[in-house]
Amino acid sequence: MNGVAAGHISELPERSGRVFRMGSLELALFKLSDGTVKAVENLCPHKRGKLSEGIVCDHHVYCPLHDWKIDLHDGLVQAPDQGCVNTYQVEVDGNGNVIVYVKDAAESA
Repeated sequence: MNGVAAGHISELPERSGRVFRMGSLELALFKLSDGTVKAVENLCPHKRGKLSEGIVCDHHVYCPLHDWKIDLHDGLVQAPDQGCVNTYQVEVDGNGNVIVYVKDAAESA
């Protein structure tokens, strides 16, 4: 997996989304109230709402279009709705840099 610097932890507002783009891939980054950072694809599986604009509560984000509740740990949409978004591994290094890990083309094959 390739690690890509997505900024500094101090640049992420708590419980709010921030858009991070890598080529054609658009992610939503969230700093949770416990300080952990989560990354998911920035599209709700329902009507493609921008999750980065959603409301964060605990470890869930609510889609701004139709209030679908998505778990930021595993990307699963919560019942009674169904679906999933891709999640990405995130690490904050010793200097506070946020690193997002994505599979390269060879790993996806």
